[in-house]
Order: sequence, then C-alpha cells, then structure tokens
Amino acid sequence: MQRGNDLQQKRVVVVGGSSGIGLAVAQQAASQGAKVVIVSSTAERVQKAVECIGGEAQGQAVDVSDEGAVATFFAKLGAFDHLVFTAGDSLHLRDLATTDLQQARRAFELRYWAALAAVKYGSPHIRKEGSIAGQRPQKGWVIAASVCGTIEALTRALAVELAPIRVNAVSPGVVRTNLWQTMSASERERLYESVGNSLPVGRVGEASEIAQAYLFLMQEGFGTGQTVVVDGGTVLV
Repeated sequence: MQRGNDLQQKRVVVVGGSSGIGLAVAQQAASQGAKVVIVSSTAERVQKAVECIGGEAQGQAVDVSDEGAVATFFAKLGAFDHLVFTAGDSLHLRDLATTDLQQARRAFELRYWAALAAVKYGSPHIRKEGSIAGQRPQKGWVIAASVCGTIEALTRALAVELAPIRVNAVSPGVVRTNLWQTMSASERERLYESVGNSLPVGRVGEASEIAQAYLFLMQEGFGTGQTVVVDGGTVLV
C-alpha cells in the first residue's frame, strides 16, 4: 500500500534554517508544498530567510543553546510533522595540541546538547508518521570527529526510544556554506579546490545537494536510525 509521505501541507521545522544546508532544506521543502518554520538565533537572518522562501514560511529567533527558550518555543508551536536540525557554528580546524577547549565545549553545546533539547521538547508535538533528521559533521578533526560519533550513537538510540517517529542523520562532506566563514575568501577557495580534487566526484558539495538527502529521509517512511553519507566519496579515498 502506498503511504502518503509527500510534503504537501506538512509542517516542517528547520532549526538552523536561516543559511547553508538548513536554508536549502527549507527552500526545497517549501517548493514541494510544505509549511516551513525557520528557527535560528538571529532575528534579522530569520526574517531574510523567510522572505527568501516566501509562501507560507514562518520564522522565529530562538537561542537554541538555551534549553528554556527551546522548551518555550516548541510548547507554543503546536503540532508539526518533521524536525530538521542543522544548527552549528563556524568550523575551527585544529589539531589536539592547539584546540581551544572552551571553543570545543561550544561545539558540543550547539551540535549535541542543542540538538538533544530540540528533540526532547519537539518530539512530543510531532504527528504520526513524522520524522527527525539531524546533521553529523564531517569526520577527520578532533572535535568534529568526537561529535560525529556522539550524534551517530544518539540517532540510533533515539530511533528506538521515539519509535514510531523516525530519527535519522545526514553526514555531509565539505560543502560550500557559511561554516567556513572564519576563513578568508582565498583560503576557502583553496580548501574547496584541494578537497574537491581529492574526491571521486572532483569537487566539493553544494547545500542544495545535501538538502535532497533530508527531503528523502522525510518522505521515504521506512528508514530509521540511519546515517546517510553524502560526501562526494570521501570514505573511498
């Protein structure tokens, strides 16, 4: 029997949806008829994202590192169908000896604890046959790799605990987004070229391509506890 998992008139909440992969997910979901709700920390960026998406898109500025603010947001939001979490600060790549531990704690605060809070307070409001999809960061660096393992384990555990709500993660490779904004334009381009040349696909990814993985996970209806890797072949080289 065909199950109705299209996004027409579905309410999709995108935490971290004001830019990058989150914005691309919101745009593609809206183009398929979803009612998108953008959540991000800066009101100005939320408003710009809502205007960019148009239609029935809504948005609200929420400090996702503040558990109380996250709880209040979801309590007021009401029922919805899909939760997408892509929030995260800019990447700072360091070896262990030069890693700033305060900065590392901030990375976990946003990429793990904030995601856990969103699921904790959002999941009771997700309708039947809904889903949760989060982002696992790129492997290969001390802090990012640590978060990777944590998020992957959390995805599997939540898929069991929250069933029948489906819980999945997307693991992107290097993608052209504002996560690299701490680098100069020339440094970014050198990074993109260097990484791209090392990949089987011959280039780094685009946010719109990664967004398609999120839409797949929202709509396919049968996968849960999975991490979908969309990395241009990083794992092959």
